[in-house]
Amino acid sequence: MKSYIAKIKKYILPIIFLVFTFCLVIFSSSNLEAAKQGLSLCFNSVIPSLFPFFVATELLSKTSIPYIFGRVFRKFMRPLFNISGEGSFAFLMGIISGYPVGAKIACSYREENILSKEECERLLSFTNNSGPLFILGTVGISFFKNSKIGYLLLITHILASITVGIVFKNWKKSASSYNNYANSKKQKYNNISFSNLGEILEKSITNSISTILMICGFVVMFSVIISILRQSNFLNIISVIFLPLFKILHIPLDFAIPFTTGIIEITNGISLVSLVKLKSVFINIILTSFLLGIGGISIFFQVYSIVSKTDLSIKPYILGKLLHGCISAFYTFVFLTFFRIY
Repeated sequence: MKSYIAKIKKYILPIIFLVFTFCLVIFSSSNLEAAKQGLSLCFNSVIPSLFPFFVATELLSKTSIPYIFGRVFRKFMRPLFNISGEGSFAFLMGIISGYPVGAKIACSYREENILSKEECERLLSFTNNSGPLFILGTVGISFFKNSKIGYLLLITHILASITVGIVFKNWKKSASSYNNYANSKKQKYNNISFSNLGEILEKSITNSISTILMICGFVVMFSVIISILRQSNFLNIISVIFLPLFKILHIPLDFAIPFTTGIIEITNGISLVSLVKLKSVFINIILTSFLLGIGGISIFFQVYSIVSKTDLSIKPYILGKLLHGCISAFYTFVFLTFFRIY
């Protein structure tokens, strides 16, 4: 039995890749259109909104700003999240910039030995969040046509992120995770001047281009994957998994396919969720909040491609995003119950 399972594990990925290649040929017409839409999304949304933040984050990380943040916020970061004050830079930039900036900073902290492995894994659990530009602009105004809904989703998203960070403060607490690199890092930051600014700017732009190309690659590929799943009707089969849960929670079955799409890729999924017509958008908003919290499989692979270059575990990220989605949906339910905003 063990040898049989080992053979399956050995050949499962080659088989999946082979099937994917055949599907690219069989559904070439729809796949071409999906790839164009993915590229359009990259050029019109992803690159303009994320690339400047990536460069700014790279530049800031080479200055004394993380050290200053560490001094200012250490009284809050250690009691709340069991993380050194420098972690506040990853948390704040993760909220401002959006996916996957928080994870990128957490991994860079590990590579540069600014924080311990355990602290960086705690950062992974709650600092990789959806940005305000996406939640307020794309989701609130473009999808729901209501800015109040966007602000509600942003507030519950941030509150849920903080809650997840508090829950994960005990992640590997027994390990020797407290490290104080502040003095040595400050010395390194103070060595940065106008004489090496050109070199730093070049490296920041190069690293940012590499990251943005990776993200755009995932956006295009998952646009094609969703197209294949739709054309093959496999998306309908996958959505059956959620039907029992929807019945228990009294969620209309019309949300099954949009929700499944959101699990794979949040932008397309949330767009479809917002289009489901009901007398009230109560359920639409709650499901959107959940999808924003978990990020989806596409975001997961973006983060995993960054984390895999370090010795950090991906488990806290997976558990943190699942918890984030549930808590965010709960907070949204509470807000909607007591405050009518739509």
